[in-house]
Amino acid sequence: MAKKENYSLFAKEIVKLVGGKSNVKNVLNCMTRLRFELKDESLADEKAIKSQKLVKGVVRQGGQYQVIVGTEVSEIAPLVRSELGINDEKEIIEDTKEDGVQKDKLFNRIFKIISGCIMPLLGVLVGSGLIKGCLVICTTLGWLSDTDGTYIILYAASNAVLYFLPIFVGFNAGKVFKMNQFVAAVIGASIMYPTILTAVNEGTTLTFLKLPVQLVDYSQSLLPIIVAVWLASYLERFLKRILPQIVHLMFVPALTLAIAVPLTLLVVGPIMTIVSQALSTVALAIFNFSPLLGGLLFGALWQLMVLLGLHSAFIPVLMNIYFENGSDPINGVLGLTVWALAGVALGYALKVKSKEEKSLGTANLVSCLCGVTEPTIYSLIVPNFKLFIGAAVGGGVSGAIFASLGGKMYAIGGDGLFRIPAMINPAGLDISFYGFIACAVLALIISTIVTFFVVTPQQKEG
Repeated sequence: MAKKENYSLFAKEIVKLVGGKSNVKNVLNCMTRLRFELKDESLADEKAIKSQKLVKGVVRQGGQYQVIVGTEVSEIAPLVRSELGINDEKEIIEDTKEDGVQKDKLFNRIFKIISGCIMPLLGVLVGSGLIKGCLVICTTLGWLSDTDGTYIILYAASNAVLYFLPIFVGFNAGKVFKMNQFVAAVIGASIMYPTILTAVNEGTTLTFLKLPVQLVDYSQSLLPIIVAVWLASYLERFLKRILPQIVHLMFVPALTLAIAVPLTLLVVGPIMTIVSQALSTVALAIFNFSPLLGGLLFGALWQLMVLLGLHSAFIPVLMNIYFENGSDPINGVLGLTVWALAGVALGYALKVKSKEEKSLGTANLVSCLCGVTEPTIYSLIVPNFKLFIGAAVGGGVSGAIFASLGGKMYAIGGDGLFRIPAMINPAGLDISFYGFIACAVLALIISTIVTFFVVTPQQKEG
């Protein structure tokens, strides 16, 4: 009860410190951050925000004012939204075209769209990946067969969010583009309709008003539905302007679907599928040009991207690689950077003498092993940036080795210990699994040793 009261007080205080209710257009959250969209970021009292006990740090990125609070964000975010008067059906975004506030730059707008469409799904995507990894372990050890009812039911639970991804992304995109979310979800469901998927699998030719439809399997696709809903939002607003209010309830959804779904299947879907495949191909080509160099750079610099708040912009590309190929070598390397940060926390705890500082290092070690890195970044590395050397060396060396071995991630999983099940090849245990464990231990050891020698005498005294 006391903790909930503290969260409630914090929610009230943080709203006040970002400039008050009148300065907030919207607030989202990921797994560790409150992501405010503010009318005027200069009104936020950053010094006071950082002084709050629950705040691990502040990042301004992509048109968002991000307040890092850690895993408690899942309990804090609803209280903040309640304080602002925001719920699932309502946002407080107001028309700011004439209030002197400059419109967002293109990159910021794209970043907000990505965050709004994908971030709400991250928890269930990671959870599903964890179940899938556990199922592979069970079948590999002979505890389950893929024909067992238990396996089939749990596999359905683990794969449903990926298979029907266009529906969930469509629903979120509807909110982002301010259109009827259920109509947006139905657009996603339409391109996933069983008859259409059967036609795709059987190579059947379909036409719409005598126009040939290029059939594509849109399960696990991301970009086609986002662009489709974006276009549908303009169509919906146009229909609301030209149709009498009395017929909006029936005819706006009907006409939106009747136009948007064929347009998606005829034009948007095929084009965005090509774009998706191109993005995946280019990203992998760059990485595969020199896996050793790619693993070194991603392993060394990824957590710096997290520190700068830029990592979210990579999420759609990484997800797209996984959706297109069923595996992802880059994300396998990124998982090792968490173990490198765990080594930073361990090295720090071993070197400092103050009980309070040792406790801080130990707590951050546990946090990293559980897959949450922000506390380590903002409580250890930001105040003592030289500690980043340990993370960079440990992550870079282990990443280079793992990439050179050809390791891949086979499911969207958590981080730290929870990343291990995601490294299991459905065909059986291979270098991705064994190599990841070995490289994770290596990352932990290297960064621990480097950090131990990097910590200054002043830090040693606490």
